[in-house]
Amino acid sequence: MKAWAPLFTLRPGCRLVLASASPRRRQFLEEWGLPFTLAQPTGAEPRPAPGETPEAYTCRAAAAKATAAAQGLAATERGHSLVLAADTVVALEGDILGKPRDRAHALEMLLRLNGREHTVVSAVCLTPPQGTVRVFSDVSRVRFGRWPEAALRAYAHTGEPDDKAGAYAIQGQGAFLVDRVEGSWSTVVGLPLAPLAQALLAMGWMRPADGHGQGA
Repeated sequence: MKAWAPLFTLRPGCRLVLASASPRRRQFLEEWGLPFTLAQPTGAEPRPAPGETPEAYTCRAAAAKATAAAQGLAATERGHSLVLAADTVVALEGDILGKPRDRAHALEMLLRLNGREHTVVSAVCLTPPQGTVRVFSDVSRVRFGRWPEAALRAYAHTGEPDDKAGAYAIQGQGAFLVDRVEGSWSTVVGLPLAPLAQALLAMGWMRPADGHGQGA
């Protein structure tokens, strides 16, 4: 595998904490060359409130994850740690589709999405040790091709949909399902990279690396 030179570096003295169990979110940060530590979210995720929009819900859920992770840090770590948390949902005609309860439920979700367009919303919360917490979201539109139920059933039984919002992963075996994406592919995967990079650069927590892998 090719070893890539770092694209970004953290501000000196900064410790980045990723509050996520997602392997793909970890991979995105690794591809940027950013070192980070993991803080697995604890406790139950908040449930959508009646009438709550997908954008509002994902922002609230990301903020809850960041708050829980920040509160779990030792005092010596909190003073120089930036906590990054994210949440992603699939929404169809205003209905928020979470993670399937079981494989029968995954097939039910896939049949609802089959041949139709839906939205994917990913929100990010950045919690610095001091100053303003930043929460933002990004929305992409995804259209599924129309697939026979047998193909959807086979995909459900691969196990990949078990822990995925909307019961599919565009970056995995489920890539064949998607006919078209309008918006950011990374948002569909679970981390809107363009607004995240803009926020980290604007906050001064990240800077471009020079040709030797050091901050400019």
